[in-house]
Amino acid sequence: MTTHMHDQSIAVIILAAGKGTRMKSDLHKVLHPIAGRPMLHHLVASAATLHPARTVVVTGAGREQVERAVAPLGIATALQAEQLGTGHAVAQARAALAGFEGDVLILYGDVPLVTAATMQRMIDRLHGDDSPAAVVLGFRPADPGAYGRVIADAAGRIDRMVEYKDASDAERAETLCNSGLMAVHSRDLFALLARVGNDNAAGEYYLPDIVMLAAADGRASAVIETGEGEVAGVNSRGELAAVEAAWQATRRAAAMADGATLIAPDTVWFAHDTLLGRDVTIEPNVVFGPGVRVADGAVIHAFSHVEGAVIGEKADVGPFARLRPGADLGAGSRVGNFVEVKKATIGVGAKVNHLSYIGDAEIGARANIGAGTITCNYDGYFKYRTVVGEDAFIGSNSALVAPVTVGRGAIVAAGSVLTRDVDADALALVRPPQVDKPGWAARFREKMVARKAARR
Repeated sequence: MTTHMHDQSIAVIILAAGKGTRMKSDLHKVLHPIAGRPMLHHLVASAATLHPARTVVVTGAGREQVERAVAPLGIATALQAEQLGTGHAVAQARAALAGFEGDVLILYGDVPLVTAATMQRMIDRLHGDDSPAAVVLGFRPADPGAYGRVIADAAGRIDRMVEYKDASDAERAETLCNSGLMAVHSRDLFALLARVGNDNAAGEYYLPDIVMLAAADGRASAVIETGEGEVAGVNSRGELAAVEAAWQATRRAAAMADGATLIAPDTVWFAHDTLLGRDVTIEPNVVFGPGVRVADGAVIHAFSHVEGAVIGEKADVGPFARLRPGADLGAGSRVGNFVEVKKATIGVGAKVNHLSYIGDAEIGARANIGAGTITCNYDGYFKYRTVVGEDAFIGSNSALVAPVTVGRGAIVAAGSVLTRDVDADALALVRPPQVDKPGWAARFREKMVARKAARR
């Protein structure tokens, strides 16, 4: 059964009110990045594929940071001024969902890897033939530890749910644990929450209690299961690193399945939005920041860092290259070792092979930029543009002082400091004439040796 088949609207509540003290950070826990994107935004993006009618983020400590992060997305927030438990947190979203009728997904901002497919399974199960009052997402961790337990029959109908602190030894022996994620009909959710009490070991209002309240009304709930990795939570820097590693492993496998070659997969780090074409080759220790597109057949050599860049078909990058935002490499172009490119277009077949900085520039097709060449694009106050025409040749160790244009087919001699435009097919030679003084070096050495001996 799909969302369209049961024709229900969906609302999403994301809990993000926790203090996250174990992170030991001034940045709110849910805003720490995975693959270059805040955890909270990963979750919002996955939920967005279900086209929710409303999304509400419940904030608490550090609310200003979270509110700023979701405001551009048009997402509502609700404040949990006191952290009195998950049930209390969900109840704070009631006003934001006033008038909504449909299904409500309850997610956690620090559990970022839940897929849209799993969210859809929860909604579909909510509309099963047995009409469960709620659907709980369960999992079986290698170490159940202090997770709340779900006691259910073989069909997934829940007999009871219990927090670890309140569980008996027999209940603690159960391996099916509660992830905290739930799907509930809006017509049931807030009515049940209003009946939740806090007579428990922690003195908190537990969200899972709505399952037992519904059962007392004669309405059973259901559990569906997923893998431990999908519901991994982040409460510390170590857990953040573990979730990052899990995300990267999944992304690397997907890249190779889609036709990319990763020479040493564990050393390649992707961003959340990296796009790779077919037959791309990525050598060891390559790092992608956000906003990168790589066309078919491109090669990225070892130890390169790429962010905000477009790499054209069969382009060749690195090793030890840095492509910064706005770098756009044409088909068959070459950016070699220790070259940095920023906000610049490198034309089809153009080459910037060694030890160069190309910023705020346009390099024409088939142009050749010699080793050690830099575009001097900044005067301390403003940025200026450099244009190098097609088939031009820039000699090694040249400085192109922007704004400046080198015409098509022109040659700039090595060691030049260019401050004026160069016409097409012209030679620009900007350096003093060479002067040789025969015997000068020998005389100098003789004089200096004598001077040094006299000081002993």
